[in-house]
Amino acid sequence: MIHRSLQDIKKMLGSEAVDVSHTDPIQIHGVSTDTRTIQAGNLFIPLIGDHYDGHAYASEAHSLGAAAVLWQADRPNPPEGMPLILVGNTLKALQQLAQAYRRELDVRIIGITGSNGKTTTKDLVASVLSTRYQVHKTKGNLNNHIGLPLTLLQLAESTEFAVLEMGMSGRGEIALLSELAEPEAVIITMIGEAHMLQLGSREEIARAKTEIMSGLQPGGVLIYNGDEPLIEQVLTERADAKPFSRLTFGKAESNDIYPTEIELDPKGAHFRINSEHYPPLFIPLLGFHNVINALAAIHTAAYFGVNPEQIQAGFQALQMTSMRIEKLTAKSGLTVLNDAYNSSPAALRAALELVERLDDYSRKFIVLGDMLELGDQEEQYHREIGRTLSPLCIDEVYTFGRLAAFIAEEASTSFPPGRVRVFHDKQQLIQELQASLRPDDVVLIKGSRGMRLEQVANALLS
Repeated sequence: MIHRSLQDIKKMLGSEAVDVSHTDPIQIHGVSTDTRTIQAGNLFIPLIGDHYDGHAYASEAHSLGAAAVLWQADRPNPPEGMPLILVGNTLKALQQLAQAYRRELDVRIIGITGSNGKTTTKDLVASVLSTRYQVHKTKGNLNNHIGLPLTLLQLAESTEFAVLEMGMSGRGEIALLSELAEPEAVIITMIGEAHMLQLGSREEIARAKTEIMSGLQPGGVLIYNGDEPLIEQVLTERADAKPFSRLTFGKAESNDIYPTEIELDPKGAHFRINSEHYPPLFIPLLGFHNVINALAAIHTAAYFGVNPEQIQAGFQALQMTSMRIEKLTAKSGLTVLNDAYNSSPAALRAALELVERLDDYSRKFIVLGDMLELGDQEEQYHREIGRTLSPLCIDEVYTFGRLAAFIAEEASTSFPPGRVRVFHDKQQLIQELQASLRPDDVVLIKGSRGMRLEQVANALLS
C-alpha cells in the first residue's frame, strides 16, 4: 500500500490540493473511504454520494486511527485538531493520488474488461503470472471509478504486475479507468447484452468496452475475443494514434489461439490448444466458456514470458473470486453450482450449456432469477432463454422474479406439467427446493446481483 508523508501526498495531488493544515512530518500508510475499514495511519478520503457525505465521519475516522483527512473545500466546518488536506473535489483527489502513485511504481498493469468473464479471466491471468512474478489483482468488485483507484493505492512497492478489472455502466467510464491505470496490456473478453438499458445496442456496448484502449501505453498489446466481429468493427472507429499489437483468442480457427480438443468432467475442463509447445491443459473450472477465458490468460502469460509448464501450474493453483459458478457440496451430498453474482443472456446461456453437459447426477435443477439492466428488450431476452430450455437436459426449472417468470412461461410449453415453477417469495422458493432436492441432484443458481440468489444457495448448503 502507499506509504508517503503528508507533504508528499499534497505534491502528488497537484492542483487538487488547496492547502495543508499541518506541517509536522506525518506519515500516511494506506487510504480508506470507509470508517469500517480504517487502520492506523490511513489517510481518510470522505466521498460524497446521492444519499451520504463522508465528511460527516471525518472525526470518527481520526479517532479510529486515521493519520489525516482530505476535506473538500466547499464543505463547511472542517474539523479542528486533526491534519487536513483541503482539495477541490475528494473523488478527483482520490483518482489523482492513485494515478500519481501508479506512476511512481515500477509495475506493469494489465487491464481487463468485457460483458462477461472479466472476473474469471482476471483470476486466471493473476494465477498464471504469479508462477513467475509478484502479482496483485482486483479484490472483489473494486472495478469502478472508486474501486480501481483504491486498488492502485493498495499496491506494494515491490509489486511487479497488477491485474485490474475495469467495469462500467455507461460511456466514458472505462476510458477514465484505463487512463488512470495506464496498462501495458488490455483484454476484452466478449461483448454481451449487459448494460443494454444504459447503452441501447451491442454496438454501443462494444464502443464502451474498447475505451480500455484509451490509456494503453504506446507499443502495448490488445488481447481480445476474435469470435466477436463488433470488436474489430469499433476498433476501426477509434482515432488512437499510438501503435499497439493485437492477439486474438476464441473458438474459431481464425484466432491466434483456439482450442483443438475439450473434454469436460465434474472437476473442470481438459483441453488442448493449437500449439505443439503446450501439453494437455486442465483448469479446475466448469464450462466450455471458461476454456475461452483460459485462452486469454495463456496469451497474456506467454506475452510476458511465462512458459507452458508455469501456465499449467498457475491453472492448478487457481483461486477464484466467489459466486462465479462455485461448485459447492452440501452436507447431504447435494451439489450446488452457485453463480449468483450476476447474470446476462450470454452468461446464462454459458451456465446452462454447462449444466446440460453434466452427466454424473440423478437430476438437474435450475433456479433462475431476473436478468437486470437489459432495457426495453428485457422481456424478449428472458423469453428467448425459456425457449432454449429442454426437458431432455433439465429436470426442473424454478424461477424467481417478475422477469424470470417470462422464462418459465416459455419453458412451460415444452416441459411436462409441474416441472416449471414460478416464485415471487424467496423463502417459499427455498422451502420448495429443500423438499424436492435429493443428495445425488445438482442445482444451478443464477440471477442478477440485485436478486440476491446467494441466499438460496446458502440455505441449501446449510
